[in-house]
Amino acid sequence: MLLGVGPDGPVRGRRVAVTGMGVVSCCGIGLDAFWDGLQNPAPEGERRVVGFDPTAWFGPKQVRRVDRFAQFSVAAADMALIDAGEIGADPDRSGVVFATGVGGLETLQDQIGVFHEKGPRRVSPFLIPMMMVNAGAAHVSMHAGWHGPCETIATACAAGTHAIAAAARLVATGRCDVAIGGGAEAAMVGIGMAAFSNMTALSSEGKSRPFDARRDGFVCAEGGAALVLEDFDHARRRGARIYAELLGSGSTADAHHITAPAPGGNGAAACMELAIADAGVSPRDIGHINAHGTSTPLNDLAESQAIEKVFGSTSPPVTSIKGVTGHALGGAGAIEAVATTLTIDRRLIPPTAGFEQPDPEIHLDVVHGQARPWDPAPALSNSFGFGGHNGCLVIGPPPA
Repeated sequence: MLLGVGPDGPVRGRRVAVTGMGVVSCCGIGLDAFWDGLQNPAPEGERRVVGFDPTAWFGPKQVRRVDRFAQFSVAAADMALIDAGEIGADPDRSGVVFATGVGGLETLQDQIGVFHEKGPRRVSPFLIPMMMVNAGAAHVSMHAGWHGPCETIATACAAGTHAIAAAARLVATGRCDVAIGGGAEAAMVGIGMAAFSNMTALSSEGKSRPFDARRDGFVCAEGGAALVLEDFDHARRRGARIYAELLGSGSTADAHHITAPAPGGNGAAACMELAIADAGVSPRDIGHINAHGTSTPLNDLAESQAIEKVFGSTSPPVTSIKGVTGHALGGAGAIEAVATTLTIDRRLIPPTAGFEQPDPEIHLDVVHGQARPWDPAPALSNSFGFGGHNGCLVIGPPPA
């Protein structure tokens, strides 16, 4: 990753390896179940996580004091740590950067009900520590016993991607030898769903159709994911399995509108260009794009225009997993970073479920119908959020 420009040119940091992953998703809990789920057609109905048992990570008393989004955070991070094996890092040089869009919305809604029905004295003393957006990161650090930086990013739908980028920079700069980056969301409660519905952001048919001519909104989801990011040399010395290398990242703002993307996708294009430059590669080196692809009319069009600005008339193969997973808001970028890394590791690009009718205004090579075999190359993972927040990662295959 590029850390800056010195008198002798670009200053690059330490290489960052992805050595562990964990995921809690509506299409599967754990890497294999999640990957299998991505190969399936778009499901019907809500995108809730079914079969999740938080008591695997929390005792019977504690589980009632941790909001569902933070439970997802700990579960995903713990899976990633187990997957990474014996890291052996100094706890003081191990960090956590986790993301969420809205934090403990379920807890907030429940306790507002208690306030109105039973009065202020019955409001739970755990309301604040359960609803606060940093609860996920805090619980992850406590679960891991890590004393390094513990930070939270809340940049709406770009938050998971920004968190992974920030965690990678902790490693690249030498502040940490290992860091967990990820994000989680559990906002599918009455007040949240009503708000999204009333702003006409959701699909009226309850179908996620990224880049399809019939797309009419996103399908809300919950879930979370985490990546263990490790100093490359440290990972090699301990004989770790290296899934991929996090080569670079970008972050920009549209500075345009609180919900709508900038027309033409200028901010998104600039973000992709920054990430590619940070990775030290060129657009022609990018072999795949895991798109933000929410299935909204404006977002998908703006993203496709941004991709054309960066790559010209012939884009790399593009997929959006939101046809299967739905949109997990602040957790989406982390879930998609796991999908991108698995795409490299398993040498298959998942299909874009729900894509059947091409939009004549969108000129992309959208992978659909079935998974597409490929020779892994650097891949982009895009996230673009409400508020005009843009985040992109470049993830590449590990050296042979």
